[in-house]
Amino acid sequence: MLHAQSRTSNPGSGSFPTGFLWGAATSSFQIEGAWQEDGKGESIWDTFCHTPNHVHEGHTGNLACDHYHRYAEDLDLIAALGLQAYRFSVSWPRIQPTGRGKALDKGLDFYERIVDGCLERGIEPCLTIFHWDLPQSLEDQGGWLCRDTAKAMGDLAEILALRIGNRVKKWMPINEGPCIVDLGYRQGVFAPGRKESEQLVRQARHTVLLAHGYASRALRDILGREKLEIGFAHNPWSTLPASNAPEDIEWARQLFVQNNSWWLDPLWKGAYPAAEWEKCGDDVPQIHPGDLELIGDKPDFLGLNLYFGDYASPNQNEGKPWRRTDSPKTDFDWPVEPDIMYWTPKFCQEGWNPAAQYITENGCAWETGGLNDQHRIAYFREHLRSLARACEDGVPMKGYFAWSFLDNFEWAQGYSKRFGLVHVDFETQVRTPKASAKWYSQVIAENGVFDSGEGIVLN
Repeated sequence: MLHAQSRTSNPGSGSFPTGFLWGAATSSFQIEGAWQEDGKGESIWDTFCHTPNHVHEGHTGNLACDHYHRYAEDLDLIAALGLQAYRFSVSWPRIQPTGRGKALDKGLDFYERIVDGCLERGIEPCLTIFHWDLPQSLEDQGGWLCRDTAKAMGDLAEILALRIGNRVKKWMPINEGPCIVDLGYRQGVFAPGRKESEQLVRQARHTVLLAHGYASRALRDILGREKLEIGFAHNPWSTLPASNAPEDIEWARQLFVQNNSWWLDPLWKGAYPAAEWEKCGDDVPQIHPGDLELIGDKPDFLGLNLYFGDYASPNQNEGKPWRRTDSPKTDFDWPVEPDIMYWTPKFCQEGWNPAAQYITENGCAWETGGLNDQHRIAYFREHLRSLARACEDGVPMKGYFAWSFLDNFEWAQGYSKRFGLVHVDFETQVRTPKASAKWYSQVIAENGVFDSGEGIVLN
């Protein structure tokens, strides 16, 4: 038995609202492969993988899950599992090899086949425009430190809107700004592997937000505000109250808002947080007239990518967040904290009041059990129960996307970490649904989590 005692939450009923959208997610670089086919250009992740000592055991995304050739098989499997929606991303250099100029028809044809294939199978396509695979040519010209990159992404959004916009309703221009910037430009552990000054890191964050703004404006101008939903898929630093005591809840809420306001305030309030701005001194980004008006066109929904969280109390650890040592740990050594699915949406609603929220990613890397992945089932079960409680408390949560549909290329960890509902044999490319996929199918069919939870449990 694997136990993780929940400190604060009481299980909800397990039921979800009528019309709740159930799906799974992937990203282009992690599954497509075909890294040089049909005119595709090089991305910063191609470069990063092909540079020694950056990725686990020299793994690359050259083949990945070969989804570029096996997409129809994968869509059939998504349909067979009963998923209602599929969140995927486009490879920018597959459409524009250098990030600018005329689009490649073969690249657009591929994503058109995915969109149409989803619709033919009764699956809603949900499109992420940028999930980290920046064209290397744009990086060579400054990457996310250059505001022209943001304008170029607006052009990409226009290309996509004109080609497939009449068939896609839900759009996410950016996936996980903190990972793009902090891991890629501050810590250097993700592509492009840079370690820049604090001022340049802040500048890169601003450029990423600008890219969301330019892309959103292009989509709305072409498709019309009423015909689409635009979301910001964010991976917040989640702080959870150490207990149900009011002072712990308020302290965790304050820390959460403080730690996430730099990303979310510009989108929903049209300005950077004043207190944080003052703390930055000379490290603030350069902002042009009109930038914040462009960024601050409130997204239609907030997407949350949630995996783990820290606890906080004003009366413990000098008020600083900490991670519990008694929690189960995934293969990434991330503590399993199902309460993130209750408190994080609640704090987001109180802090920014988005019209709707989606869980755009949630899952765990666990090799334990192989195809009979009971640990993953337990993880999903307890997180979804916590999410159901948030819905019952009035959070306008509209859907959930499990990460990930397939085992895939897990960035700097290569193929050493498996998040998939579906097992992929990377030698043969054979797909095999795990026990968690079949369990998730039942959740979707019942629109709730009603199993007994016997066997491995997480709380």
